[in-house]
Amino acid sequence: MAFRRFLVLAAAAAVAAGCTHTVTPEASPQQTDAPGEPTSAVPPDPAEVGANELGVVPVLMYHRLVSEPTSVYDRTPEGFRAELQRLADENYVPVTTAELAAGRLDIPAGTHPVVLTFDDGDPSTIRMTEGGVAADTAIGILRDVARDNPGFRATASVYVNEAPFGGGEDGRRALRWLTGNGFEVGNHTRGHVNLGTAAPGTAQEAIAEGDRLIRDAAPGYEPTTLALPFGARPEPGELALRGDGYDYTAVLLVGANPAPSPFTTDFDAAAVPRIRSQGPDGQEAEFGSARWLDTLAAEPGLRYTSDGDPRRISYPAGDDSLAPEFAEAAVAY
Repeated sequence: MAFRRFLVLAAAAAVAAGCTHTVTPEASPQQTDAPGEPTSAVPPDPAEVGANELGVVPVLMYHRLVSEPTSVYDRTPEGFRAELQRLADENYVPVTTAELAAGRLDIPAGTHPVVLTFDDGDPSTIRMTEGGVAADTAIGILRDVARDNPGFRATASVYVNEAPFGGGEDGRRALRWLTGNGFEVGNHTRGHVNLGTAAPGTAQEAIAEGDRLIRDAAPGYEPTTLALPFGARPEPGELALRGDGYDYTAVLLVGANPAPSPFTTDFDAAAVPRIRSQGPDGQEAEFGSARWLDTLAAEPGLRYTSDGDPRRISYPAGDDSLAPEFAEAAVAY
């Protein structure tokens, strides 16, 4: 119900083009799919925290940090830090795309999931130094904000092309650091291929090549999600999810609105919308992150609010968007 209201708000928000192509521990343990124990030993009554696990989830899209933006896809380090701090202040908790798609949203009662996604493997996302992650990169800033705000997880989903993070062994080291430190690394195709205009065989190979790049750089790690270059879906659409050499749980669009809860009939793992990170002004700012976060703050009942218990799905009575397969875990109040 909440997401259908957003579809009316976002109907005119189609973004014509997606991103442009810019070309410590080193272990790479595979992320587990097993749900954790409840965040709270005794979760509160869902009504006490206004739980709504059928509400919408902002999936924010970033590309690069620069001191002087030249594109709507650029953000300054200061603007990025301010957005993260706003999310922390408004009780958002970062989760990965893979966690969203699987419904593994084990976050404290009363908090809201947000997915931070980074496309293209730009060096401003992460750069390794002798002392670890460079503090002036997006991941460095994210870790800094997380240290200052207990409960705000230092995690994100990072989508890479060929030669990620500047290429060479330094780039591969950064990729391994991500997979070994609680971040998700996903596929963005090796050559940032427009899958919408590619022949089916070409599209499938482009995705498979990107998948192999990640596995080769981080042995033992298995990517499970794809961010579509330019937001363009292949034909047939199922090639984005699975093909020879890959089998994914979610595919990210470019989009211009929040994603539906994974527990609703509106959720489509093959077409998860994202919101471009943007300040309150500028080109199409009405569809950017600042405006959407304003909307969700003004109408808090629309956003996903956790009940603190990952074993149940709580929501206000009267919402008819629950997907039937989750009926046994559902609690309407």
